[in-house]
Amino acid sequence: MSFYPPRIEVTIGNQRVRLIKGHVVAREWPCSTSKFGVGFTEGSYKTPLGRFIIKEKHGDGADIGTIFKARQPVGMWVPEMDTMSDFVLTRILWLQGLEARNANTYQRYIYIHGTHDEKSIGRPGSHGCVRMKNRDVMELFDLVSVGSPVWISE
Repeated sequence: MSFYPPRIEVTIGNQRVRLIKGHVVAREWPCSTSKFGVGFTEGSYKTPLGRFIIKEKHGDGADIGTIFKARQPVGMWVPEMDTMSDFVLTRILWLQGLEARNANTYQRYIYIHGTHDEKSIGRPGSHGCVRMKNRDVMELFDLVSVGSPVWISE
């Protein structure tokens, strides 16, 4: 009997994140990928495509709405805060590219993370990362491990 570790599939065309266990979609959530499209260039703010792994996980046990800067908790988001910033909230799954074209993903700080702008989830709006609703990214975070495979496709 084969064992397939859980994997994440992000589909840009329909702005969805799926958790696949074996050959079954175990969970599915809406997401938001880059408003600048897909790409691999440093500083482009585009979402890269291809095969990845989760290189690091940050935020285990943090309260919903925790703001992270450089992957460290620095405070709590409240609705009265500046909404022009691109806050990284609640949990971080830091991706590492496994292909030549996306090998700089880790250095580009491409994450799957929570956001203060949950109303934008379901359409492109990020600066390259994959944004999720905070409760959704908390659930996903608990279902995957460092080393879990990730696939991002158009």
